[in-house]
Amino acid sequence: MSKTKSGEMPHYELLSLISNKFSEDEVKPIREKVNSLILSNQGKITLAEDLGKKRLAYPIKGFRYGYYNLVEFDLAGENLINIDRALRLMSEILRHQIVIKLVKTAEQIAEDKKIAEKIAARNVKEEKEVREKSAFGGKETDKDKVDLKDLDEKLDKILETNDLL
Repeated sequence: MSKTKSGEMPHYELLSLISNKFSEDEVKPIREKVNSLILSNQGKITLAEDLGKKRLAYPIKGFRYGYYNLVEFDLAGENLINIDRALRLMSEILRHQIVIKLVKTAEQIAEDKKIAEKIAARNVKEEKEVREKSAFGGKETDKDKVDLKDLDEKLDKILETNDLL
């Protein structure tokens, strides 16, 4: 069940991983093939983005690198299975994932931006305080200072014990 208002088409995000055996020029027709697959199933593409070639976390079908392709689209739910089935059968695609994506309103985007700005400002302030503390000879506490003599004594005590294991 999608979380959309009645009468609206659900919004999906497709992330596909294209095999590294293709060159940059050979990947473009594969991306277009995926886009035309969505369009032929009465989908409406809202975003198509090439994320480039990246190293994979683990080898997939013997490949350590792959081309990432991100597509956002609106589509009736009953047509989604056709796209999923076709992507599974494409030998050029190593992996793919389709998820429902909630469309944010302009208010939500503005709110997220404000939160990000607050976090960035807080991080800048903390960095500035750390730099000032170190620049003006921030005082170390007694806990931070360790005497070499104390360390040697503790090490000797540990080595003298018979219960090492």
